[in-house]
Amino acid sequence: MIPWLAAGQPFPPVRTALEQPNGLLAASRNLPVERLLDAYRHGIFPWYSPGEPVLWWSPDPRMVLYTDEFRASRTFGKTLRRTARSQRIELRANSAFEAVMRACAEPRDGEAGTWITEEMIAAYGGLHRLGLAVSIETWSDGALVGGLYGVSLGRMFYGESMFARTTDASKIALATLVRLLLIEKVRVIDCQQNTRHLASLGAREIRRADFVAHLKNAVGAAPIDWRAYMNRPLNALLNESRTD
Repeated sequence: MIPWLAAGQPFPPVRTALEQPNGLLAASRNLPVERLLDAYRHGIFPWYSPGEPVLWWSPDPRMVLYTDEFRASRTFGKTLRRTARSQRIELRANSAFEAVMRACAEPRDGEAGTWITEEMIAAYGGLHRLGLAVSIETWSDGALVGGLYGVSLGRMFYGESMFARTTDASKIALATLVRLLLIEKVRVIDCQQNTRHLASLGAREIRRADFVAHLKNAVGAAPIDWRAYMNRPLNALLNESRTD
């Protein structure tokens, strides 16, 4: 059994989350921006399907990517260097946040539906208007071909989802984010759950207790000024990308 959260009721301690399914902590009727923001501050995120109540999670272990452990293969490293000087491809921040979310919500091979509901798009859009939700986008000849979005609190970044319409477009956006976060002295990107794709890029699992301990300092630190990265291409950041 998990608690049903009434409006204004705080989350239970993350240590009370279920072991099976791993990390299920609580449920609620809706997804207000204030609840969403409080969740991220405590290492909790929403994940549910259309027609379900909002389900809140804090898995143990937690998949994270330390920004100084990001791995790019030699082949992908060459792609990043070409992108850095490309006249056709442009990397941007926060120029099409909702479009990125909706692209991430599109059906994918082997998947029947999406967990990025209209309610989620509205809630994360609210965070975006507060400067707390961010998109990194890959554009090719003026068309949006890939990107990612996530939540930025203090010196902590929580990755949510990525999409690609051309080869490597989402990975290029992630590499751009990593370089930007290294400059901003952000050590950790939350990846939530383990996937082979993320592991191939250097992500690894850590204990939930260690993840929550990191949040206590990172979330309270001075926030990134994302306005400094808007309205200009970010391609040059890729010149510093490291390869295996």
